[in-house]
Amino acid sequence: MTKNKVEQLKGKLIVSCQALPHEPLHSSFIMGRMALAAKEGGAFGIRANTKEDIKEIQSQVDLPIIGIVKRDYEDSGVYITPTMKEIDELMEVKPEIIAVDATGAVRPGGLSLDDFFHQIKEKYPDQLLMADCSTVEEALHADELGFDFIGTTMVGYTEQSKNDKIEANDFEIIRQILEKAKNKVIAEGNINTPEKAKRVVELGVFSVVVGSIITRPQLITKSFAEALD
Repeated sequence: MTKNKVEQLKGKLIVSCQALPHEPLHSSFIMGRMALAAKEGGAFGIRANTKEDIKEIQSQVDLPIIGIVKRDYEDSGVYITPTMKEIDELMEVKPEIIAVDATGAVRPGGLSLDDFFHQIKEKYPDQLLMADCSTVEEALHADELGFDFIGTTMVGYTEQSKNDKIEANDFEIIRQILEKAKNKVIAEGNINTPEKAKRVVELGVFSVVVGSIITRPQLITKSFAEALD
């Protein structure tokens, strides 16, 4: 059943419904309604943070969910589903896909991505996993490891990718990943216009995640306010 639901994402829009504790819309109730609004607008999937938000979203929409837990650890810069603790929390609500940081950064406790991936697969062999990557090399390594979905989520957010832009030169990073990856590629990060979303699907990505430009009103407002200044 999960696989069927996930197949419905092909060529479609996934909306990221997230609000961190310091943000005005931080509330599982609000994220549930945000997901409902996204579904009404034509979203076929949701990306969400924390088991609490996901549980509320599941009560509002029957759409496949990419689940994450954002949590900071003192000994690591990895914050997207960094340890097995976050995986276990997400498995309480069983999102269709779980996304984890798949950059070259060392995870909490000094664990490598390879070891972490194998730990997850050993404990939850049937769980679909998405790799949040920042470079072509990281994406292809995650693909080799066996992640079901390869995402461009972290492009521009890591030291090794800080000068990269996902849409530079007609989405060159995405095109390079698509050329060599065996598993499904999901475009995510700076897809902030309908035209860009359409373009990456034309290039061959499986699906596209759009977040802030739909679900973070403070950032949308800021872009208008700055234009007037």
